[in-house]
Amino acid sequence: MKTLDQYSLDDLKRVYRHLHNQLQEDFELMDSDLLQDIQTLLQTRAREAGVDVSVHAQWAAWLNDGVQLRSI
Repeated sequence: MKTLDQYSLDDLKRVYRHLHNQLQEDFELMDSDLLQDIQTLLQTRAREAGVDVSVHAQWAAWLNDGVQLRSI
């Protein structure tokens, strides 16, 4: 079995976006260890790419190629 860091960045972003978009319909996802682990890994990669992940617009642009995440 692969660890999260062995998956492609595009796949991780896609899975994260899908899970994040389901938060309004499935609030239990908010506490999901998997979602948190993917987010942590993606934020680390974003920081390495020079993104300030504390600025939502920068994080969302990196994660979504300019498409904003749906608010919860």
